[in-house]
Amino acid sequence: MGATDKTGQGGKTGGVVLLRPLAVQGAAPQVLDALIWAEADDPGLRPQPDDAAPDGAAADGAAADAPAPDPAAKALPHIFRVFFADPAPFEKIAPPPPESGTRVTEMRQISGGLMVAGRCADPHRLVLRLAGRPREIHAPAPDHALFAGRNCLYGQRLEESAETTLDWLAWHAHHHGATGAVIVNRAPPDSPAGTAEDYARALHAGMGARGLDGMAVAVIDSAVPLGKAALGPENHPYLAPDAPGKDRMEVPDPDPWRAPLGQGILPELVKWRFLRGARAVLNLDVTDLLAPPESGAPTGFDLCAAARAGVVLLAGRRIYPWRVRKRQPERFGDHICHQFDARRGIARWGVAPDKAGLFNTWRTIRIAYAKPDTRQPLPFWRAMAIRVPGRSAAELAPKTSLIEDPRLGAALAFFGHKPVRPPVSKPKAAPVRALHAGRTAIVTTMKNEGPFIMEWIAYHRAIGVDDFLVYTNDCTDGTDTMLDMLQRKGLVQHRANPWVPGGDLKPQHAALQAAESEPVIQNAGWSICMDVDEFINVKIGDGTLAALYAAMGEANMISLTWRLFGNSDVHDYADRFLLEQFTRCAPEIVRKPHQAWGFKTLFRNIDIYKKLGVHRPKGLIPDLWDQVRWLNGSGRPMPQSMFRNGWRSTLETYGYDWVQLNHYAVRSAESFLVKRDRGRVNHVDRDQGLNYWFRMNHNAVEDRSIQRMIPRLQAEWDRLMADPEIRAAHAHSVACHRTKIAELRATENYENFYGELCSDRFETLSRMLHVFGSAVFNAGPAVIPADLHKRDLPTDFFFTVEHSGEAEH
Repeated sequence: MGATDKTGQGGKTGGVVLLRPLAVQGAAPQVLDALIWAEADDPGLRPQPDDAAPDGAAADGAAADAPAPDPAAKALPHIFRVFFADPAPFEKIAPPPPESGTRVTEMRQISGGLMVAGRCADPHRLVLRLAGRPREIHAPAPDHALFAGRNCLYGQRLEESAETTLDWLAWHAHHHGATGAVIVNRAPPDSPAGTAEDYARALHAGMGARGLDGMAVAVIDSAVPLGKAALGPENHPYLAPDAPGKDRMEVPDPDPWRAPLGQGILPELVKWRFLRGARAVLNLDVTDLLAPPESGAPTGFDLCAAARAGVVLLAGRRIYPWRVRKRQPERFGDHICHQFDARRGIARWGVAPDKAGLFNTWRTIRIAYAKPDTRQPLPFWRAMAIRVPGRSAAELAPKTSLIEDPRLGAALAFFGHKPVRPPVSKPKAAPVRALHAGRTAIVTTMKNEGPFIMEWIAYHRAIGVDDFLVYTNDCTDGTDTMLDMLQRKGLVQHRANPWVPGGDLKPQHAALQAAESEPVIQNAGWSICMDVDEFINVKIGDGTLAALYAAMGEANMISLTWRLFGNSDVHDYADRFLLEQFTRCAPEIVRKPHQAWGFKTLFRNIDIYKKLGVHRPKGLIPDLWDQVRWLNGSGRPMPQSMFRNGWRSTLETYGYDWVQLNHYAVRSAESFLVKRDRGRVNHVDRDQGLNYWFRMNHNAVEDRSIQRMIPRLQAEWDRLMADPEIRAAHAHSVACHRTKIAELRATENYENFYGELCSDRFETLSRMLHVFGSAVFNAGPAVIPADLHKRDLPTDFFFTVEHSGEAEH
């Protein structure tokens, strides 16, 4: 093809390919395109009724102060439409004077742009008043005739190759009877993919070999970028909807040529320039494939023509390759995987233009005033490795979410390409029922937890935990020596935490990584990662894990949602069971702060997941996702959306009826001084101050359900304490804890801090945390009015602030 207005003819050399530039003119208000044609040549165009609804009023304000009906306009022989780019300064666009021979009959706002329609006397002289001055507008004739009666595709091409586009055309011609296509070329003039003319020429050259001799294609080119000016390129992973790790990516620079479409007026422009006479149109980009119909079923185009309103809904799913072979281009045939837990789809439309009403605006995701039948949306697939080329599948979507779809593989065999298939996995052989799974093991990290270790071990042994794997670092209260002694007695396995200060891993994560190679974890039937201030509270049966496992049937995971227990106004440390002292806690429904509904997970070691995680196992083996049998704390199934990354409960997933995790995060005020002094295990570089106490000290309601297990706890405690070494080690850690408390309280700062913890203000706030918004927990208690706890507040009182970022400790 030579000049941009030449046509490649069909026959043995292929179909028809037009390269059409938009008639871009001027600056703001910028004309994006304009059309003019003789009414005599277009007898099929029915005029819009005078009382037609102003399209776009809900989204764009109004149909933009259309002029009053002008009888003289009907005498003018030519029809025009001018499309102004977004942002269109409407106040600068006005009808011309009568002597210009131009009459404006409609001004319609569309997605920030403006369509001006009317009639004129001379097809070579179209005049509008722009920014107070008359301006002649160049307006070519539309290409209605070429696409009249055809089944047409309409979509965008960023920098996809002509080969990809020919595959796209061939697919839809074969499966749906496509006979035409209008493609908006979004590539910049200096694109490595070549110029628009190169692209159009390659399309024309390849159509004959694909059996597309009867196909008519228009390639639209623009001298100005059509994307959103502030966004980066759509073919960068940052803009790929499912790409992981965006918080660690460098945000790409704005690229209006390749950015997501910013000119929402474009579909309406395409309708009037090319497709108003088409039999049916499917809105699909060149990376999108409409699923083939069942044998004997109507095609997508047929369904458009048959739809009551002339509109059908297209529902898209993103698809991915498992891997693209090295030094090979991405092909549709590579895309045999989808995300098993994908939730966000893509909405597009198909339309029979005449049946839907030509004067109903075409938008990116809908046809205005034409309601599609949503009961049977037509599925389509978006090939993401073609849309974002040169990237591995893992850069576009988490590999743990990708599963092979046999239906995709069978359908895409149309292209004759052999894809790389994912490996096939099997879970580890194990008893089916939860009760018969074997030993239960806890892996945990500790630092200076000596006074609380024996209660925690005794309790969990009493309810059925068999093994404890404990990692410690930098202990000064005898915690490490106590655990060494307990290991000698066969009660725990103790390891030095391999955490390296300043390294890539936090202490807890370093310990979990090391734990994966430990026989005590590898040979366990059930495992859980939890802390020494967390107690498993089984509420069914006799309160043991055996009762819980029996109720779980064949489930292999169960989430234990935190119940945050406060200090119950206990100020001083006492060497007594935590379960006796601290009975006040958060209510069951407590969505703020976000930590309140965190959970830990008991899970079967059957190799469905690859590694341990703080809140739940991680690294789901994707083709085993359907083997996950995950329950919440009330025995109800967890949704698929939680299988990969979920770590906290929601209104839909929380449950406390079977089991909960009592979380004694603060204990007494004196013990909290020691906790503040040493920092948290997983946050060694952050001080724990009033903000942490405010967020985690919940005393709103009382829950004594765990106390039914105190007799079992006492019996195991007594058995353990009968050993003189264990009793002496515990006494030593208690003495160290008391000494540390006295040392801290002897300083002015810590004594003042202790006074604040025990103050009437903080004790009252701990019972009214439900009235605060999330931003208050992030900002900290300093933003709360000093006298709020003394006020007589209405029952619906709510308080929040403007705040960004995490709490400053």
